[in-house]
Amino acid sequence: MKRNGRWLALFVLVVTALPVAAQGNPFLGTWKLNTAKSKFVPGPGPQSLTRTVTASGNGVKYSFAGESADGKAFGYSFVTYYDKTNAAITGTGIPGGADAISLKKVNPYKAEGTMWKGGHEVGKVVAEVSKDGMVTTVKMKGPEVNSETVYDKQ
Repeated sequence: MKRNGRWLALFVLVVTALPVAAQGNPFLGTWKLNTAKSKFVPGPGPQSLTRTVTASGNGVKYSFAGESADGKAFGYSFVTYYDKTNAAITGTGIPGGADAISLKKVNPYKAEGTMWKGGHEVGKVVAEVSKDGMVTTVKMKGPEVNSETVYDKQ
């Protein structure tokens, strides 16, 4: 009987710990751009955009793939540690032509950062996940970029 009680306790511990572990970083997951709720100044914005955020060692990898307003495919990615160090951005279609980004977490649901190009600041970014974990809003401001993108979790 003791043995069954231990297994039951272990099972309950594992089952209740899984949702907590998944909530460790609400930014993780696959997110689709909600074009109806997003704003791009100057426009137009992309026809489609998927944002995939995955754990990558001690950091987090952000990958973007989409189709521009004129129908051209684009994609870019970077790995961040949320420690304000610059992370190189590679790919095409990067907002503001940035080649690096530095991010820090303000709280579990909000991150702020700076976009860089050639060592010069080209914009600020604020990303926030809703408390229910189903929507992320990303605001970017800079000389060449001014947008508020809304992503729905898939």
